Amino acid sequence: MSDQWIRASEISMYVYCRRAWWLKRKQGVASHNVRELASGTQHHRQHGRVVWQSLWARRLAFVVLFIVIAFFTYQFVISYP
Repeated sequence: MSDQWIRASEISMYVYCRRAWWLKRKQGVASHNVRELASGTQHHRQHGRVVWQSLWARRLAFVVLFIVIAFFTYQFVISYP
């Protein structure tokens, strides 16, 4: 069994054209659309950054919400003994 990973893009290439997959994977023939592949990789990196930032923004929002609820709960308990 090979230690190399098979990526989803390779599976789609294999399904689309087995010969193209074989040429790239086993024979080492380079792709003709290198610029498009690099552009797609860059797009996915940018999208990953946006997702990462939105996850941290959501976590921060939950922390702020917790602090606001805790503050109002504390004020309510203090004002009504």
